[in-house]
Amino acid sequence: MNRTYLLLLVPLALLLLPAAQRSSPPSLQQTLQANEWKKRVLLVAAPTAEHPDFRAQKAQLATAPAQLSARDFLVIDVLYDQLSPADKNYLTKEIGVQPPRFATVLIGKDGRVKMKSARPIPLAKLFGTVDQMPMRKQEMQRGVIDTE
Repeated sequence: MNRTYLLLLVPLALLLLPAAQRSSPPSLQQTLQANEWKKRVLLVAAPTAEHPDFRAQKAQLATAPAQLSARDFLVIDVLYDQLSPADKNYLTKEIGVQPPRFATVLIGKDGRVKMKSARPIPLAKLFGTVDQMPMRKQEMQRGVIDTE
């Protein structure tokens, strides 16, 4: 009887294993790659969500949801105390962010870093930078995305 139970349990476990593996969140690199040519990404990076600059940047962003949406933004909170070692390595080597320092990083739709700041980026500067990008200018000319 135990052998029969085991024979039923093993295939069931094998079926559930891929589902369990899929449930882990994607890495930072995977998230950025998945949004390439689709979204402009703003990384807001800090040691914890309680960091004063993190809170200040998030508060600014919270006042402008329509402007962020109009410019196809994806805002990603990057909290160092929650990153995997692989994500920390990617953030340091590929993005150029040095934990535990605060950083805000603008990544264009082409996947390249467009702006990095060790302080919160004022919204006027952030939107002004994006609105000067060639792809954004094309979007505005085609009327695809509002400037509001």
